[in-house]
Amino acid sequence: MSFRVTQNMMNSQLLRNLNNNLLRSEVYQNQLSTGRQINKPSDDPVGISFAMRYRSELSANDQYQSNVDAALSWITFTDTLMDQAGSVVHKLREMAVSAANGTNPQQALDIMNQEVKQLYEQMVDVSNSEFNGKRVFNGQKTDLQPYTLEDAKNQVTDDGAIQFEIGVGVKLPINVTGNQVFGLPTDEDNMFAIFGEISEALTNGDHKEVSALIGKIDSRMTKMLDIRADIGAKTNRIQLAENRLKDIGLNVQELQSKTEDADMAIVITNLKMNENVYQASLSAGSKLIQPSLVDFLR
Repeated sequence: MSFRVTQNMMNSQLLRNLNNNLLRSEVYQNQLSTGRQINKPSDDPVGISFAMRYRSELSANDQYQSNVDAALSWITFTDTLMDQAGSVVHKLREMAVSAANGTNPQQALDIMNQEVKQLYEQMVDVSNSEFNGKRVFNGQKTDLQPYTLEDAKNQVTDDGAIQFEIGVGVKLPINVTGNQVFGLPTDEDNMFAIFGEISEALTNGDHKEVSALIGKIDSRMTKMLDIRADIGAKTNRIQLAENRLKDIGLNVQELQSKTEDADMAIVITNLKMNENVYQASLSAGSKLIQPSLVDFLR
């Protein structure tokens, strides 16, 4: 059975082929202009599913990195406050040692007492410190001031933990409370109570009582040093998590790039080849549709 090919059929086929060439050129031009080999789901249905997964992982990783940055800032500031509090306690101990030797006249003890009161106010200021508008030593109740000058020794802070998620399912408490740092009202070595006791002993010229209080100062100082050691350990862990998240981010970005990004050398080569094919198609087509009815009547 013979099949008749008409001029109209050849013209239609030519137009389809030319249109296909143009469509391929459009794809290559899009890849060249965007730098991506996947610009819509139909370009690579399997690849787009991987690309979306990588983007989701990168977004989660960015959030974890943000949490790590916030946690590191908080814990670094807390360590700074602990250093300031430690300096106050150290200064108080030096004064207690000086006042306990029994050779100071009452006038000297009164001068020391005034300095003790100033150190007390400084310690209360430290205990009420804020970071980004949040009270550092009041647990989860960061909007409330934990201590007052008038009655700090009898006040209790919130014990709630502030936790940051620094990885998938990994949460780390990064705050310390005033109860841990300065002691509960029932603790013998409550830091604020010690200030009051030393001040009273200095007022009464009781150097033996001052000497007895040095042990309480040492007890509280040891607890504060233990807290700083724990802060240091958490800081190291957060920094390790930060490095790990950076490595994960780089690896996922590399996978995303391999999936989505176009190879410019290949894209340019394909574009030029397709342009040559298109020009050849136009040349062949001009010869195909050149004959007309006038040509046949000659």
